[in-house]
Amino acid sequence: MIKNITLNDGNKIPQLGFGTYKASEEEGIESVKFALQNGYRLLDTAAKYGNEETVGKGIIESGIPREEIVLTTKVWRENLGYDNTKKAFQESLDKLKLDYIDLYLIHWPANAKNFDNWQKTNAETWLAMEELQSEGKIKSIGVSNFWKEHLDALLQSAKVVPAVNQIEFHPGYWQPEVTEFSNDLSIVIEAWSPLARGKVFKNETLKNIAESHGKSVSQVTLRWIIEMGALPIPKSTTNDRILENLEIFDFKLSTEEISEISHLPQMGFSGELPNEWPDVLKVD
Repeated sequence: MIKNITLNDGNKIPQLGFGTYKASEEEGIESVKFALQNGYRLLDTAAKYGNEETVGKGIIESGIPREEIVLTTKVWRENLGYDNTKKAFQESLDKLKLDYIDLYLIHWPANAKNFDNWQKTNAETWLAMEELQSEGKIKSIGVSNFWKEHLDALLQSAKVVPAVNQIEFHPGYWQPEVTEFSNDLSIVIEAWSPLARGKVFKNETLKNIAESHGKSVSQVTLRWIIEMGALPIPKSTTNDRILENLEIFDFKLSTEEISEISHLPQMGFSGELPNEWPDVLKVD
C-alpha cells in the first residue's frame, strides 16, 4: 500500500497523506476514521482549520494504534514568536488529546509586510519548536509556504534543518524553484491543494493520460506529484474518493507524460503568497 520515506531527521513519513482542510465535525470524524481504517497513516490538520478536536476524535474512534499514525498540525501566522508558539502548540496538543505531535509546521512565514523584523520572528518561532522537539513533544519540525528567502534567513540561526516544506503544488502551479531549493537541503516537499482546487478534472491533457492508464484524473495527478518527488495530501469526505486516492501505487507515468503535465499552463492557483498575506497584525 502506502510506502514510507525517510526524512532528513531519520523519522519516517508515509508517501501519501490525508488532508482535513474545511472538514466539519461530523464528516471530519467519520472521514478521518474511515481513512485510517483503510490504510492512510499520515493525517494533516492545522490550528487554523478549527478541527483539531475533530481529528483527535477520529483517531480515537478509528482504533488504529497511535504509534502507527503520523499526525501533522501547524502554528498559525498570528501566533508566531517564541512564547506564542509554545502556547499555540500546547493548545493544539490539548485539542487533539495527544501526548506528542509527529510533525509540527510553521503554517506561513512572518514577512516584512506584517513584522518589522520578520527574520527574528521566524527564528524565535523555530527556536521554540526546536526546544519542543528536544523535549520529545514533537518528533519532526518543518515549515509551510516558505520560499528560498525565508529558508535562507531561518537557516542562519537554526540548529535543525526543516524536515518538510509544505507548499501549494499541483499541475499548473508547482513552484519549481522552491522545490529544487528545498530538495537540495534534503527537505521533503509536501503538496497542499494537490488537485488544484478541482481544476484538474476539467483539463483535457490529464483526462487523456488518465484514460490511457485506465485511471481517474485524480489518480494520475497524485501519481504525478509522487513521481515529482513530492508528497500529496488530498482531502475528501467521500468514502469512494478516499479509497480511489489510495490506488496510485500500481502504475507509473512515462517520462513524456510527466514532462507534459509539468508544463501545463497555470491553473488552480490559490492566489496565496507568503509575502502578501493580509495586514491582520503588525508587530514591532
